[in-house]
Amino acid sequence: MAAADTEKLNNLRSAVSSLTQISENEKSGFINLVSRYLSGEAEHVEWSKIQTPTDKIVVPYDTLSAVPEDAAETKSLLDKLVVLKLNGGLGTTMGCTGPKSVIEVRNGLTFLDLIVIQIESLNKKYGCSVPLLLMNSFNTHEDTQKIIEKYAGSNIEIHTFNQSQYPRLVVDDFLPLPSKGETGKDGWYPPGHGDVFPSLMNSGKLDTLLSQGKEYVFVANSDNLGAVVDLKILNHLIQNKNEYCMEVTPKTLADVKGGTLISYDGKVQLFLSLQLLEIAQVPDQHVNEFKSIEKFKIFNTNNLWVNLNAIKRLVQADALKMEIIPNPKEVNGVKVLQLETAAGAAIKFFDNAIGINVPRSRFLPVKASSDLLLVQSDLYTEKDGYVIRNPARTDPANPSIELGPEFKKVGDFLKRFKSIPSIIELDSLKVSGDVWFGSTVVLKGKVVVAANSGEKLEIPDGAVLQNKEVHGAGDI
Repeated sequence: MAAADTEKLNNLRSAVSSLTQISENEKSGFINLVSRYLSGEAEHVEWSKIQTPTDKIVVPYDTLSAVPEDAAETKSLLDKLVVLKLNGGLGTTMGCTGPKSVIEVRNGLTFLDLIVIQIESLNKKYGCSVPLLLMNSFNTHEDTQKIIEKYAGSNIEIHTFNQSQYPRLVVDDFLPLPSKGETGKDGWYPPGHGDVFPSLMNSGKLDTLLSQGKEYVFVANSDNLGAVVDLKILNHLIQNKNEYCMEVTPKTLADVKGGTLISYDGKVQLFLSLQLLEIAQVPDQHVNEFKSIEKFKIFNTNNLWVNLNAIKRLVQADALKMEIIPNPKEVNGVKVLQLETAAGAAIKFFDNAIGINVPRSRFLPVKASSDLLLVQSDLYTEKDGYVIRNPARTDPANPSIELGPEFKKVGDFLKRFKSIPSIIELDSLKVSGDVWFGSTVVLKGKVVVAANSGEKLEIPDGAVLQNKEVHGAGDI
């Protein structure tokens, strides 16, 4: 490390030591992260060493063995499992306050309701006790504690813990923002979901779970409706002693940004795209090759299965040195830096790590109101907390949906649809302008609804729009 950087780090260490809002574990974790960043540990990939992984490393889902039919054997499998949902995100991008997991997804049920119902029905069916862990951030902790009170009577043990709280770094002088007078939440950030492993350990939850005989944790984003417990995957990992498994799924052209799994020097690694990392992991001349769906056919769903004993071993050895993702921001006019890590990048540190190439149905994230339209429509049904695709749709791909800014906030989105249209036979929908949908509308083929500037466009109750472009009432 250069002398100037060593001085920066020493000044930072001194400033961080006087921050009373965070624990000693958080202080040392943060300083370690910054130290690695200043040392320039960014990895440069030798393109020639990259190979497409074999079926041994990325196992096709349909080759997994059937689950034992004996209910007692299934119960013993599930008794080794913990489900952990990443619950640190707010619903702000969808115009909601509080944790994103409390947005209503379907039939008045929130993400969290659906997760609890799923695990409850598993516990009831097999007489097992699969606990639910929620990793909150300081942004979602208080609200989540209040929300989970409603599940007190449920047949499910719910644990919560917080991921780390790190100070934002002021770019100009490399000092923590909270020590410069920013006393509120804006001075801090949660350092990405790669923090799940040390936080699980530091919270004491990891040792509690191990003492209960738990062996594997299934980690997933709380907004991925497809991330449900899969017995075939769990059985495969236990049988084959895989310490880590990442679920990947075939890329479509819409998935150019997702990280992909590669074989590199004979070891499986997550290869993050240029857009995600902002470091030259992909040489310029190979960027288009990376984005193509020919060479890199799969991407990371962020559904991860990890052995709990292995997490403990690697965290204790301080061996989980994942790639650092620098995330520049601006807070009240001050340029700051957030250093983050991703849980998927930990794959290379675990023994016998694999990917499993799963069906696309296991990746159903709700990131925007256009996704809400999909999952609230007749394209899906809900049973026992599971959101299931309607077999009446023959096209394996979902329709592409683009809604204008008028639909961005969930409240506005709900107001503009008297009821969600039927989209079983829809290929694509593009909506822009001041558009309002009546009830029992049916959309088929390619549909564009674009209100003329300054005009309100109402689609009447019962309208059927098939391969149409609508700009005014006369086009319907």
